[in-house]
Amino acid sequence: MSIRLPDGEGRLRTYEPRTKPLAPHPAGGPLLSRTVFAAAHVVADPYADVSPDDPAAVDWGATLAFRRHLWAHGLGVAEAMDTSQRGMGLDWAGAAELIRRSAAEARAVGGRIACGAGTDQLTGPAALADVRAAYEEQLALVEESGARPVLMASRALARTATGPEDYLDVYGHLLRQAAGPVILHWLGPMFDPALEGYWGSEDLDAATEVFLEVIAARPDKVDGVKVSLLDAGREIALRRRLPDGVRCYTGDDFHYPELIAGDEHGSSDALLGVFDPLAPLAAGAVRVLDTGDAKGFRELLDPTVELARHLFRPPTRFYKTGVVLLAWLAGHQEHFVMVGGLQSARSLPHLARAYELADGLGLFPDPERAETRMKTLLALHGVSS
Repeated sequence: MSIRLPDGEGRLRTYEPRTKPLAPHPAGGPLLSRTVFAAAHVVADPYADVSPDDPAAVDWGATLAFRRHLWAHGLGVAEAMDTSQRGMGLDWAGAAELIRRSAAEARAVGGRIACGAGTDQLTGPAALADVRAAYEEQLALVEESGARPVLMASRALARTATGPEDYLDVYGHLLRQAAGPVILHWLGPMFDPALEGYWGSEDLDAATEVFLEVIAARPDKVDGVKVSLLDAGREIALRRRLPDGVRCYTGDDFHYPELIAGDEHGSSDALLGVFDPLAPLAAGAVRVLDTGDAKGFRELLDPTVELARHLFRPPTRFYKTGVVLLAWLAGHQEHFVMVGGLQSARSLPHLARAYELADGLGLFPDPERAETRMKTLLALHGVSS
């Protein structure tokens, strides 16, 4: 069997897919050496009669089944984060329902879960008091669900804040309000351009000092920080300055193997969107690391970086399209439809390359099904077999 894939120059080339997946990584108990969350996508309802401007229509059965897949491999689920199209098709009402349902499912199966609390119910001009109130509403819902809160970076706060002191005020207030430790999320503008200048400065060194000041004020209320800046050196420098007991959850989808493996000064845990499609392989790699075999861990995970860099290439915020494509090809859902019509956000050559790289890694449990589905997508774009 072979498949003709388009390249970026308008040409078709023949690719020979795998006939068998890699040896499966068996599901197992919890991971021991690192705390690892996969930020999970949502499955759209393909039969819903909605427009891109309507509230998201979610296939709840398929969405929760995918979370059970992640938990079965020992990963935690990071819910209602940007991978779920939060702010890119999924509004606060949809995110709130997602948090309630996923947290209940986590309790039922004993899965680890952390959920995003932000301010996306604010859709117009807002004062700092409005931002605080919006955060409080979402934080309360996450805490009531029993999940670990992730205080997400806020577009409303980025619009409203006049300097570092406003960030210190808002986050200080939230940490005092929080019932228990939270995860602080620093999402770079490559993931969301509206977050340019977060923490009160476009100078990342100055922003880092403000971020650390927030943590230092209440380290007892900070379980960890998720850093999504795609800068390994900056993450390592930040990691070494965190107070004892505060984790660094890497959100760096370009350098995650080296950051998780760590060095003589420490290591990062993980909260990664790329672990959505890589779940079995990533969990298997961490289990190797659990035995103390850092070399074996890198041998398993390093080859996945080329796929990750492809999925997350600029404009990075559209990585979700490739993630959902791979979920469809792998058989986790029966269609390639996304909320807000975001399946159209990446080109056919981009999707074809994602398929080729994922197939090369053996990510598809049934390579023949993945090939058939990819050929269907190609045919819809006028590419004949």
